[in-house]
Amino acid sequence: MTKTTNNYLSIFEIPSIEFSRAIAFYEGILKISITPIDMDETQMGLFPFEGQPVSGAIINGPGYTPSESGILIYLNGGDDLQDLLDDVVSHGGKITLPKTLIDEENGYFATFLDSEGNKLGVHSPG
Repeated sequence: MTKTTNNYLSIFEIPSIEFSRAIAFYEGILKISITPIDMDETQMGLFPFEGQPVSGAIINGPGYTPSESGILIYLNGGDDLQDLLDDVVSHGGKITLPKTLIDEENGYFATFLDSEGNKLGVHSPG
């Protein structure tokens, strides 16, 4: 059976060392509320997912280690990703590539390290 989809990302998990610090970081830069839950030995901080095609979580538990290398997830930067980047450093992160134009049709991107040392990207039209 073949299924056609417009979105190939389903769920993402962002590892953390200090769970509460990671939640504060993402709540601060994305201006959202993250819901913490416990699953056995793992803490999960759920991103808001109602009406979203993709869900994500901050994860803290055995087998989850933050990393600068590996798969790179790009977060939605809204209309202008600079607004999000402006909050990265004040919330304990580091900009690794500033706002950069891809081209007029595809907008801008940037990369940063979060408060836990994970490398992530951000994308926006402006």
